[in-house]
Amino acid sequence: MFKKILIANRGEIALRVIRTCREMGIKTVAVYSTADEESLHVRFADEAVCIGPAPSSESYLKMSNIIAAAEITNADAIHPGYGFLSENAKFSKLCEEHHIKFIGATGEMIDQMGDKANAKSTMIAAGVPCVPGSEGVIIDFEDCIKVANETGYPVMLKASAGGGGKGMRAVWKKEDLKEAWDSARQESKAAFGNNDMYMEKLIEEPRHIEIQIVGDSFGKACHLSERDCSVQRRHQKLTEETPSPFMTDDLRKRMGDAAVKASEFIKYEGAGTVEFLVDKHRNFYFMEMNTRIQVEHPITEEVVNYDLIREQILVAAGVPISGKNYFPQMHSIECRINAEDPLNNFRPAPGKITTFHAPGGHGVRIDTHVYAGYMIPPNYDSMIAKLITTAQSREEAINKMKRALDEFVIEGIKTTIPFHRQLMDHPDYVAGNYTTKFMEDFEMK
Repeated sequence: MFKKILIANRGEIALRVIRTCREMGIKTVAVYSTADEESLHVRFADEAVCIGPAPSSESYLKMSNIIAAAEITNADAIHPGYGFLSENAKFSKLCEEHHIKFIGATGEMIDQMGDKANAKSTMIAAGVPCVPGSEGVIIDFEDCIKVANETGYPVMLKASAGGGGKGMRAVWKKEDLKEAWDSARQESKAAFGNNDMYMEKLIEEPRHIEIQIVGDSFGKACHLSERDCSVQRRHQKLTEETPSPFMTDDLRKRMGDAAVKASEFIKYEGAGTVEFLVDKHRNFYFMEMNTRIQVEHPITEEVVNYDLIREQILVAAGVPISGKNYFPQMHSIECRINAEDPLNNFRPAPGKITTFHAPGGHGVRIDTHVYAGYMIPPNYDSMIAKLITTAQSREEAINKMKRALDEFVIEGIKTTIPFHRQLMDHPDYVAGNYTTKFMEDFEMK
């Protein structure tokens, strides 16, 4: 087992990893930028190393600084959390070269699944249902026209190296294809340094449902059932729940089996998610695989009583998994609390928190790194807390979330708490009747 783990991240996920490490008797090293000197993950780690100034390109994305921090503190493993370098094949390989265990996928595996066109080809070979479209990267615009005609409109252009909705364009008719092709490639080049595109059939009335998996170094994988992540704004998730109100026992089994088949086909090691689009007829199609821990992992932990961070560490240390699949025994909902103004188009709202009161009570969990007096820097993602409620039924979990949101007091900045409170009363959400298009018609009051 590892003696010391460096957490190459910040905020609530860094604190989350530190907590599990402490329970396992493993020493921790926090890294931080100058903007994060007062963050809780710095305070609660056994050691802390400043790795650079506020811009993430000069700190949390600076591989040489992180490797140096690991070497001077004698850390024998690095946990990347999510975002930043968590799905960076070069960083995973760099850790291996320096004889530091990367708690996550190998560089080769990230290359295989991180490029979405490659991932789709791999999943077709594995026999996992995929959305009709191009078999790989589209060569040029003439090829684009051909694939669109063969697939049939509407289609979705996607950046091969994409994420977070960058480089994605829905095209409803052939007259709009050229403009979408040009703008998507331009955006992808700016965001990822890569303008390779692929195309898929646009799934109408889709739900975004992901399957949590864990694979070990012996080629065995298991799943921990699904999470419904369909409530999104600009392809960014706002709230998640498990089990999905759209799921049936048969669909859960088929999607779980497909996710395990996908993971074992590539001999996946670590925690990850296989993400699917599910149409209104409950046909499901592989969308992408995330080779890291997810923001929304707590709701899975709550309904199956399972510490995913602990399992990541055990798998990285060479411990085999049980191979047992897990199914939800309760219902859990997560609301992402962001420092944003929901009444002003969700504009980021960094600043100083003057008052902070966290909700509590049975079935309420909050993962956060902020407190009264904390200054939220403008340099990073705006998520400041995750509020999770768990109960015997969906109705109880929603009622518990309403109560917890009413108790949650954050003053000094704008947050998305009012949005989530309205969402919990929205008749379509309460009925479980929502798709990825839900937010297009949602209006704050």
